[in-house]
Amino acid sequence: MGYKQEFIEFMVRSGVLTFGDFVTKSGRQTPYFINTGNYKTGYQAAKLGQFYASCIRENLPDGVDALFGPAYKGIPLAVSASVALYNDYGMDVNYCFNRKEAKDHGEGGVMVGYQLQDGDRVAIIEDVITAGTAIRECLPVLQNAAKVDIQALIISVDRMEKGTGDKSAIQQVYEDYGIRAYPIVTVREIMEHLHGREIDGKVYIDDEMLAKMEAYLEVYGI
Repeated sequence: MGYKQEFIEFMVRSGVLTFGDFVTKSGRQTPYFINTGNYKTGYQAAKLGQFYASCIRENLPDGVDALFGPAYKGIPLAVSASVALYNDYGMDVNYCFNRKEAKDHGEGGVMVGYQLQDGDRVAIIEDVITAGTAIRECLPVLQNAAKVDIQALIISVDRMEKGTGDKSAIQQVYEDYGIRAYPIVTVREIMEHLHGREIDGKVYIDDEMLAKMEAYLEVYGI
C-alpha cells in the first residue's frame, strides 16, 4: 500500500474523514466531511507528519529551506512535517509560524521559529483549502518577513470543488499567486480506494455513498 492509500485509511480510523449528511461552511450539502480538528494524539501527530513529509519529498525533490505553518491549524502540521523529514529522510528543514496578534514585548513581531531570509524557498503547510482565504491572509505575513520564494502549498486533501466561480480554490491560488498546491490525496483517490473496501470490518463507501459523492461532484466539482 502506498502512502496515499495508507493516509486515506488513517483519516478514517482517526475519525477525520467521515461519511453521511453534512453542511459545509459555504452552505453546501455534502455526503462526506473532513475535520482535521479530530487529530489529537501523539501517534496521530507523528503519522500525519510522515504523510506530509512523503508528499513534500515526492513533489519537491530539491527540498525547501523552511516550512511555514499558518496559525493555528498549520502550526502542528509544519512542526510534525519538519520532524518527519529529519527522522525519515535525514533532511533538517527549518520551520516557522505566525502569531495571530503581534507580540508587543520581548523580541516582538508576528513570526515564531526560524527567521526567514531573502531568497529562502518556503512551503506553506495547511490542512485543507476551501476558499483560499487563509493563504491570502498569510502571504503578506511571509512577504513582510523577507523576500521569500514560495515553492508550494502542501495540503492533506483536495476536495476538487469550485470556489465562488468556476475554478477550485487550488486553481485560483495558482492563477492569482503562481503557487502550486500539492495534496496528499484528492477526493477522487479517496473514492477509488474506499469504494467497496472494508476498513476494520466496515465499508465506508458502498455503491449508494459512491453515487452520492458522484452526484455532489457533478454539481460542485471542477
